[in-house]
Amino acid sequence: METTPQCTNPTHSDSFDDSENGTLLPGLPDDLAQRCLSSLSPSLLFSVCHPWRRLLYFPSFPPFFSLYVLFSPLHGPTTTNPVPGGNDPQNSIEFFSFDPISSSWTPLPTPPQNPPLHLLHRHPSFLSRNLPIQSLTVSNHLVLIAATTHKLFPALSSPLVFHPESNSWFYGPQISTPRRWCVTGSAQGAVYMASGVGSHYQGDIARSMERWDLNKKRESWGWENKAPLKDGRFSREEVEAVGYRGKLCMVNVKGNAVKEGAVYDVELDKWEEMPQGMVAGWNGPAATMDEDVIYVIDEVKGRLSKYDGEKDCWEKVIELEQLKRAEQITAGRGKICAISAKGEKIIVVDVRDKPARFWEVAPPPGMEVVAMHVLPRMISRQH
Repeated sequence: METTPQCTNPTHSDSFDDSENGTLLPGLPDDLAQRCLSSLSPSLLFSVCHPWRRLLYFPSFPPFFSLYVLFSPLHGPTTTNPVPGGNDPQNSIEFFSFDPISSSWTPLPTPPQNPPLHLLHRHPSFLSRNLPIQSLTVSNHLVLIAATTHKLFPALSSPLVFHPESNSWFYGPQISTPRRWCVTGSAQGAVYMASGVGSHYQGDIARSMERWDLNKKRESWGWENKAPLKDGRFSREEVEAVGYRGKLCMVNVKGNAVKEGAVYDVELDKWEEMPQGMVAGWNGPAATMDEDVIYVIDEVKGRLSKYDGEKDCWEKVIELEQLKRAEQITAGRGKICAISAKGEKIIVVDVRDKPARFWEVAPPPGMEVVAMHVLPRMISRQH
């Protein structure tokens, strides 16, 4: 996200819209005015006048970044008041985008319903555990790659992809073996999926590794086999593989429990042992900033740290009560966004500030945050 959320109340400057008939800058054609205004912060453009506010959402204007969030209704899905993106009684997930400039939530367009989409977050047989819905970002796309149906089968036979800049959904190439509780990650414009469980456990699937390269032309898209894992230890629960300087880094257990780490070199197609300092401090959810810096939150202490590859150690950034029991984090544009315990809110930490500062974002009423990502804003909004 670009800024701290701003107030949406009109200002006295809104009269500019009427007095100048929507002109961006008096005396300049709009294309030159756009070039001049593109260097200003989105929050400033939003607050000055309606023409500048509308400019923020033009397809030709450089996009600011927003949060894209998967929500689960706290009282389960309903068909009495359907919400776009989540009105199937067997689909407990809804998709929204948070605009940090206007501080507003907007539902994403309804995903394709052929085949019907069944993504289950809660199941009556698993009262103490939520079912994972695994998603990631790659090349400014949101990708849903693994989930569970109400019958406890893999929910996605192909990745479901949302492209914010065209405001559209589509399916990626078919997965050879649909699965859940797997390793998912992205690096250098490619999606990686490893291990996991299909309709039942299979040893060869639990050791497998596949790649979908979005750098290729769409007609050439497909999954290709890569070097397998040495065993099936990463098929016990959902695992996030963090892209870091040409490698994917992952641990097989969440939180402060004893864990094992693994590193995959995407260029050499080779698995390596994780450095001791890296795995020792990996005590909670992790994310990478521009595939160059790894951040992790210690779930017990609420401590946000970043990894120093040269010293093989973690450096403290900030420690907050609000970050204790954080469930997932994402990173982008100099900010770390964390899902609080039980998905009650989102904590945003600006790590560019010294000291780091933070604020909170409340979800829409009646919603629990399941997952979130940072992507360019959608273009179809009216202001």
